[in-house]
Amino acid sequence: MSAKRVTYAEAMAEVEQILQRLRSGEISVDELSSDVARATRLIAECRKILSRTEAEVERLINPESEDETSNSSNS
Repeated sequence: MSAKRVTYAEAMAEVEQILQRLRSGEISVDELSSDVARATRLIAECRKILSRTEAEVERLINPESEDETSNSSNS
């Protein structure tokens, strides 16, 4: 079974829910470790999404820099 890939908005919303539960004291000691681990994974996924998006935007804005990179690697 493959895991569903979360969107940036979904991941951030879940992180916010976890933070809210932490702040309000709703998380039991038994849940604390797993919720913190889940938040850490979600934040890492958000960073990956942002990095991919930044690279894509950079390629769209500066397509000539991609051409220079591929030309220099062909030399």
